[in-house]
Amino acid sequence: MAKLLTVARQYDIEVRSSGGSHHIFSHPSVKDTLSVPAHRPIKAVYIKRFLALIDQIQE
Repeated sequence: MAKLLTVARQYDIEVRSSGGSHHIFSHPSVKDTLSVPAHRPIKAVYIKRFLALIDQIQE
C-alpha cells in the first residue's frame, strides 16, 4: 500500500482513508474513484485499475 500512496502523491491523487477497510483514490480531472482494500495483500486487479486511473489523469 505504501508504494501506491507514494505514486498517488506524485500524480496529485487524493487519498481518503477514514480508518476504515479501504483507501479511496480520486483526482479532480477524473470522474471515477478507485477503492482499494487497506488491510489485505493488494490483488492485481486493483493495480491495473490504479494504472488506468493514472492513464486517465495523463490524457
